[in-house]
Amino acid sequence: MASSQRRRVLVVTGSRAEFGLLRSVMDAVRGHRGLELLTCVAGSHLLSPARTEREVAAAYRVDARVVMQKAGPGGRVADSRAVARGIAGFADAYEKLRPDWVVVLGDRIEAFAAASCASIAGLAVCHIHGGDRAEGIADEAMRHAVSKMAHLHCAATEQSARRLIRMGEDPKRVVVTGSPGIDGLRAVKPVDDEMMEELGFPGSVVLVHPSGRGASEDRAAAVAALSVAWGLGTTPLVLMPNADAGREEIVKVYRGVEAGGFVRVREHLPRYVFVGLLKRLAREGGVLIGNSSAGLIEAAAIGLRVVNIGPRQNGRERAGNVVEIGAVNDAAVMRVVRTLERVMGGGKRLKGSDRFGDGRAGVRIAGLLARVDPRGAGFVVKRNAY
Repeated sequence: MASSQRRRVLVVTGSRAEFGLLRSVMDAVRGHRGLELLTCVAGSHLLSPARTEREVAAAYRVDARVVMQKAGPGGRVADSRAVARGIAGFADAYEKLRPDWVVVLGDRIEAFAAASCASIAGLAVCHIHGGDRAEGIADEAMRHAVSKMAHLHCAATEQSARRLIRMGEDPKRVVVTGSPGIDGLRAVKPVDDEMMEELGFPGSVVLVHPSGRGASEDRAAAVAALSVAWGLGTTPLVLMPNADAGREEIVKVYRGVEAGGFVRVREHLPRYVFVGLLKRLAREGGVLIGNSSAGLIEAAAIGLRVVNIGPRQNGRERAGNVVEIGAVNDAAVMRVVRTLERVMGGGKRLKGSDRFGDGRAGVRIAGLLARVDPRGAGFVVKRNAY
């Protein structure tokens, strides 16, 4: 296609973690002769102190920015107002950029606002990672809602694809592409000794996000994660939680022990460093502790042991690398520590899992966006099944 005929694909990214998953899609779109990549940075990317929009801008031209969350204490009501600001901001971006496709991933409020606005504006929506299960804060409902507004579904697994079809989505528009989070993992090398020294030679990484079940549960999950790390005799590297409601309570736990040197705290790691660190931990018998989807997707492919804490990832598919702490209490923590000491004591490494794909999701998704005509008669008109 000539440049004027290329389909304009607007990829919306609203958080550091989801941007890491989207990069292979963005690279494949940018490299496809029939597509033109447009990038919209929104939501938590724009919040200090991390301001991870800078990471996006270093790799891609940013065509639009949509402010949603505001600095200061958050909460569920604050997130609701952020969605309203987001819909207004996405409307301006769509009017300016006139995309043929709007691409969103997952279940966060940024994806929900972008898909809602696109649906009302009559734009075609491609949804990646629809059909997954994960309770989160309001994640289940938002992921379902985004899927009902989407016109093309790029499912990470066969099970997720079957769920989408049971929801009434047209099977012809549901494609198992795998998770783009698996793409490029093989090319990332484990971090070297110099980087390990900079990170404090952690034997574990703690990554706990808010669960949406209140301050006490979020604090308990953070304390339990630290207790597992300390029980294994490691000084963990703690990565700060995402910007969802409840973040402040988790941060307080970390700040309370940081001064004593019991943890190393980092606001954010670039994805290649994060993945490289997970690979190094997998090689040296380390562990990822918390409730991040990275423990169930990327860590599974890498072969890293994971302790998953609490209900945030309830329903998401698991590989054999995960040990669970469901009810958070001292007895559960000690039971998991003993289990890990037993299974890790022999030095046997885990095999990586291909449950979430073969590393070519981005290329498949770009190919679909080029092949499927979003301007065809009736394409953006959906008929719901009941």
